[in-house]
Amino acid sequence: MKLISWNVNGLRAVLKKNFLEFIDNENPDILGIQETKLQADQIPDEIKNLDNYHLYFDHAHRKGYSGVALFSKKEPLKISNQIGNPLFETEGRINCAEYDDFVFLNIYFPNGQKDDERLKFKLDFYDQLLIFIEDLRKQGKNLIIAGDYNTAHKEIDLANPKENEKFSGFLPIERAWLDKLIDHGYVDTFRHFYQDPDQYSWWSYRVRARERNVGWRIDYFFVNKEFLPKVKNAFILQHIEGSDHCPVGIEIEL
Repeated sequence: MKLISWNVNGLRAVLKKNFLEFIDNENPDILGIQETKLQADQIPDEIKNLDNYHLYFDHAHRKGYSGVALFSKKEPLKISNQIGNPLFETEGRINCAEYDDFVFLNIYFPNGQKDDERLKFKLDFYDQLLIFIEDLRKQGKNLIIAGDYNTAHKEIDLANPKENEKFSGFLPIERAWLDKLIDHGYVDTFRHFYQDPDQYSWWSYRVRARERNVGWRIDYFFVNKEFLPKVKNAFILQHIEGSDHCPVGIEIEL
Protein backbone atom coordinates (compact mmCIF):
# COMPACT_ATOMS: atom_id res chain seq x y z
CA MET A 1 0.00 0.00 0.00
CA LYS A 2 1.13 3.51 -0.76
CA LEU A 3 0.16 6.26 1.70
CA ILE A 4 0.82 9.93 0.93
CA SER A 5 0.44 13.22 2.79
CA TRP A 6 0.53 16.64 1.15
CA ASN A 7 -0.14 20.16 2.38
CA VAL A 8 -1.63 21.51 -0.85
CA ASN A 9 -1.99 25.14 0.35
CA GLY A 10 -5.47 25.39 -1.13
CA LEU A 11 -7.26 22.50 -2.82
CA ARG A 12 -8.90 24.67 -5.45
CA ALA A 13 -5.55 26.29 -6.24
CA VAL A 14 -3.63 23.01 -6.60
CA LEU A 15 -6.46 21.56 -8.67
CA LYS A 16 -5.64 24.17 -11.32
CA LYS A 17 -2.07 22.92 -11.39
CA ASN A 18 -1.22 19.23 -11.23
CA PHE A 19 -3.38 17.63 -8.55
CA LEU A 20 -5.43 15.18 -10.61
CA GLU A 21 -2.39 14.22 -12.66
CA PHE A 22 -0.49 13.68 -9.41
CA ILE A 23 -3.20 11.29 -8.16
CA ASP A 24 -3.23 9.40 -11.45
CA ASN A 25 0.54 9.05 -11.52
CA GLU A 26 1.12 8.17 -7.86
CA ASN A 27 -2.08 6.17 -7.39
CA PRO A 28 -2.03 6.29 -3.56
CA ASP A 29 -4.18 3.88 -1.60
CA ILE A 30 -4.64 6.59 1.02
CA LEU A 31 -3.98 10.29 0.50
CA GLY A 32 -4.25 12.85 3.28
CA ILE A 33 -4.12 16.51 2.32
CA GLN A 34 -3.90 19.57 4.51
CA GLU A 35 -4.88 23.23 4.06
CA THR A 36 -7.82 22.59 1.78
CA LYS A 37 -9.08 26.14 2.53
CA LEU A 38 -12.69 25.51 1.59
CA GLN A 39 -16.13 24.68 2.97
CA ALA A 40 -18.42 21.75 2.19
CA ASP A 41 -20.32 23.69 -0.48
CA GLN A 42 -17.06 24.65 -2.21
CA ILE A 43 -15.70 21.17 -2.94
CA PRO A 44 -14.99 21.11 -6.69
CA ASP A 45 -16.93 18.65 -8.82
CA GLU A 46 -13.65 17.18 -10.12
CA ILE A 47 -12.93 16.05 -6.55
CA LYS A 48 -16.45 14.84 -5.80
CA ASN A 49 -16.42 12.74 -8.96
CA LEU A 50 -13.06 11.07 -8.43
CA ASP A 51 -13.24 7.38 -9.24
CA ASN A 52 -11.96 4.76 -6.79
CA TYR A 53 -11.84 7.00 -3.71
CA HIS A 54 -13.99 7.52 -0.65
CA LEU A 55 -13.70 11.18 0.40
CA TYR A 56 -13.78 12.61 3.92
CA PHE A 57 -13.34 16.27 4.88
CA ASP A 58 -12.88 18.28 8.02
CA HIS A 59 -13.66 21.94 7.40
CA ALA A 60 -12.71 24.84 9.64
CA HIS A 61 -15.53 26.98 11.04
CA ARG A 62 -13.60 29.96 9.71
CA LYS A 63 -13.98 30.25 5.94
CA GLY A 64 -10.92 29.93 3.73
CA TYR A 65 -8.80 28.58 6.56
CA SER A 66 -7.09 25.31 7.35
CA GLY A 67 -9.07 22.16 6.47
CA VAL A 68 -8.04 18.57 5.77
CA ALA A 69 -9.29 15.83 3.47
CA LEU A 70 -8.81 12.08 3.24
CA PHE A 71 -8.93 10.14 -0.04
CA SER A 72 -9.16 6.40 0.60
CA LYS A 73 -9.59 3.55 -1.84
CA LYS A 74 -10.86 1.34 0.96
CA GLU A 75 -13.77 2.51 3.06
CA PRO A 76 -12.66 2.93 6.69
CA LEU A 77 -14.37 0.99 9.45
CA LYS A 78 -14.80 4.27 11.31
CA ILE A 79 -14.06 7.91 10.51
CA SER A 80 -14.03 10.95 12.79
CA ASN A 81 -12.58 14.44 13.11
CA GLN A 82 -11.78 14.20 16.81
CA ILE A 83 -8.81 13.68 19.12
CA GLY A 84 -10.67 13.86 22.42
CA ASN A 85 -10.99 17.59 23.12
CA PRO A 86 -13.57 19.85 21.38
CA LEU A 87 -11.19 22.80 21.77
CA PHE A 88 -9.14 21.43 18.87
CA GLU A 89 -12.01 20.38 16.64
CA THR A 90 -13.22 23.67 15.12
CA GLU A 91 -10.27 24.46 12.86
CA GLY A 92 -10.53 21.60 10.36
CA ARG A 93 -7.33 19.80 11.36
CA ILE A 94 -8.15 16.12 11.81
CA ASN A 95 -9.17 13.04 9.84
CA CYS A 96 -9.04 9.89 11.96
CA ALA A 97 -9.79 6.75 9.94
CA GLU A 98 -9.77 3.25 11.39
CA TYR A 99 -8.97 0.27 9.17
CA ASP A 100 -8.52 -3.44 9.93
CA ASP A 101 -4.78 -3.15 10.57
CA PHE A 102 -4.20 0.46 11.65
CA VAL A 103 -5.65 3.84 12.47
CA PHE A 104 -4.64 6.55 10.01
CA LEU A 105 -4.51 10.12 11.25
CA ASN A 106 -4.25 12.92 8.70
CA ILE A 107 -3.44 16.07 10.67
CA TYR A 108 -2.71 19.70 9.96
CA PHE A 109 -0.92 20.73 13.14
CA PRO A 110 -1.28 24.35 14.28
CA ASN A 111 1.30 26.97 13.40
CA GLY A 112 2.75 28.81 16.40
CA GLN A 113 4.35 31.76 14.65
CA LYS A 114 1.60 34.34 15.13
CA ASP A 115 1.98 34.94 18.88
CA ASP A 116 2.43 33.25 22.26
CA GLU A 117 -1.26 32.34 22.40
CA ARG A 118 -1.06 30.37 19.17
CA LEU A 119 2.19 28.76 20.26
CA LYS A 120 0.46 27.56 23.41
CA PHE A 121 -2.46 26.29 21.31
CA LYS A 122 0.00 24.36 19.16
CA LEU A 123 1.75 22.79 22.15
CA ASP A 124 -1.58 21.94 23.80
CA PHE A 125 -2.70 20.31 20.54
CA TYR A 126 0.50 18.25 20.51
CA ASP A 127 -0.10 17.09 24.08
CA GLN A 128 -3.75 16.20 23.43
CA LEU A 129 -2.76 14.18 20.37
CA LEU A 130 -0.25 12.17 22.38
CA ILE A 131 -2.93 11.36 24.96
CA PHE A 132 -5.30 10.32 22.18
CA ILE A 133 -2.91 8.06 20.29
CA GLU A 134 -1.59 6.46 23.47
CA ASP A 135 -5.15 5.56 24.42
CA LEU A 136 -5.66 3.94 21.01
CA ARG A 137 -2.38 2.12 21.35
CA LYS A 138 -3.40 0.71 24.73
CA GLN A 139 -6.46 -0.70 22.94
CA GLY A 140 -4.10 -2.63 20.68
CA LYS A 141 -4.38 -0.29 17.69
CA ASN A 142 -1.51 0.50 15.36
CA LEU A 143 -1.06 4.16 14.47
CA ILE A 144 0.02 5.98 11.32
CA ILE A 145 0.20 9.71 12.05
CA ALA A 146 0.72 11.76 8.91
CA GLY A 147 0.61 15.43 8.09
CA ASP A 148 2.15 18.85 8.38
CA TYR A 149 3.60 18.92 11.91
CA ASN A 150 4.82 22.51 11.49
CA THR A 151 8.08 21.73 13.32
CA ALA A 152 11.48 20.66 12.06
CA HIS A 153 12.90 18.12 14.48
CA LYS A 154 16.68 18.12 14.13
CA GLU A 155 19.25 20.48 12.62
CA ILE A 156 19.47 18.17 9.62
CA ASP A 157 15.80 18.89 8.95
CA LEU A 158 16.20 22.51 7.88
CA ALA A 159 18.72 24.43 5.83
CA ASN A 160 19.46 27.19 8.37
CA PRO A 161 19.05 25.81 11.90
CA LYS A 162 21.06 28.43 13.79
CA GLU A 163 19.19 31.31 12.22
CA ASN A 164 15.81 29.77 13.12
CA GLU A 165 16.27 28.36 16.62
CA LYS A 166 14.39 31.29 18.20
CA PHE A 167 11.42 31.08 15.86
CA SER A 168 8.34 28.88 16.07
CA GLY A 169 8.86 25.84 13.91
CA PHE A 170 12.28 25.15 15.41
CA LEU A 171 11.92 26.21 19.03
CA PRO A 172 13.44 23.87 21.62
CA ILE A 173 10.03 23.40 23.26
CA GLU A 174 8.47 22.31 19.96
CA ARG A 175 11.33 19.99 19.09
CA ALA A 176 11.15 18.53 22.60
CA TRP A 177 7.62 17.30 21.90
CA LEU A 178 8.90 15.36 18.89
CA ASP A 179 11.55 13.89 21.20
CA LYS A 180 8.73 12.94 23.59
CA LEU A 181 6.79 11.32 20.77
CA ILE A 182 9.82 9.21 19.92
CA ASP A 183 10.44 8.40 23.59
CA HIS A 184 6.89 7.02 23.74
CA GLY A 185 7.77 4.54 21.01
CA TYR A 186 6.86 6.29 17.77
CA VAL A 187 9.18 6.33 14.77
CA ASP A 188 9.90 9.02 12.19
CA THR A 189 9.65 6.73 9.18
CA PHE A 190 11.75 8.82 6.80
CA ARG A 191 14.67 9.06 9.23
CA HIS A 192 14.36 5.34 9.92
CA PHE A 193 15.34 4.69 6.32
CA TYR A 194 17.37 7.75 5.36
CA GLN A 195 19.89 10.01 7.09
CA ASP A 196 20.59 12.20 4.06
CA PRO A 197 20.73 15.99 4.53
CA ASP A 198 18.92 18.47 2.28
CA GLN A 199 15.70 16.45 2.31
CA TYR A 200 12.97 19.03 2.80
CA SER A 201 9.20 19.18 2.34
CA TRP A 202 8.51 22.94 2.64
CA TRP A 203 10.12 26.01 1.15
CA SER A 204 9.21 29.66 1.61
CA TYR A 205 7.81 31.35 -1.47
CA ARG A 206 10.25 34.17 -0.81
CA VAL A 207 13.83 34.56 -2.10
CA ARG A 208 13.67 31.58 -4.49
CA ALA A 209 13.96 29.21 -1.52
CA ARG A 210 12.78 26.12 -3.39
CA GLU A 211 15.02 26.79 -6.36
CA ARG A 212 17.97 26.95 -3.95
CA ASN A 213 16.61 24.12 -1.75
CA VAL A 214 16.60 26.31 1.36
CA GLY A 215 13.87 24.35 3.03
CA TRP A 216 12.44 22.62 6.09
CA ARG A 217 11.31 19.03 6.66
CA ILE A 218 8.11 19.55 8.61
CA ASP A 219 5.84 16.94 7.00
CA TYR A 220 6.09 13.48 8.54
CA PHE A 221 4.78 9.95 8.80
CA PHE A 222 5.18 8.61 12.33
CA VAL A 223 4.17 5.07 13.28
CA ASN A 224 4.21 3.18 16.56
CA LYS A 225 7.28 0.95 16.79
CA GLU A 226 5.16 -2.21 16.85
CA PHE A 227 3.92 -1.37 13.34
CA LEU A 228 7.34 -0.41 11.97
CA PRO A 229 8.10 -3.87 10.45
CA LYS A 230 5.14 -3.30 8.12
CA VAL A 231 6.73 -0.12 6.74
CA LYS A 232 8.90 -0.99 3.75
CA ASN A 233 9.94 2.46 2.58
CA ALA A 234 9.49 6.18 3.10
CA PHE A 235 9.89 8.97 0.59
CA ILE A 236 9.73 12.69 -0.12
CA LEU A 237 8.50 13.71 -3.58
CA GLN A 238 10.49 16.90 -3.93
CA HIS A 239 9.90 17.06 -7.67
CA ILE A 240 6.13 17.50 -7.22
CA GLU A 241 5.20 21.18 -7.38
CA GLY A 242 1.91 23.01 -6.99
CA SER A 243 2.29 24.07 -3.36
CA ASP A 244 4.95 25.45 -1.02
CA HIS A 245 5.02 21.90 0.40
CA CYS A 246 5.74 18.70 -1.48
CA PRO A 247 4.15 15.30 -0.83
CA VAL A 248 5.68 12.77 1.57
CA GLY A 249 4.76 9.15 2.01
CA ILE A 250 5.38 5.57 3.03
CA GLU A 251 4.89 2.13 1.54
CA ILE A 252 3.52 -0.60 3.79
CA GLU A 253 3.01 -4.34 3.40
CA LEU A 254 0.30 -5.95 5.48
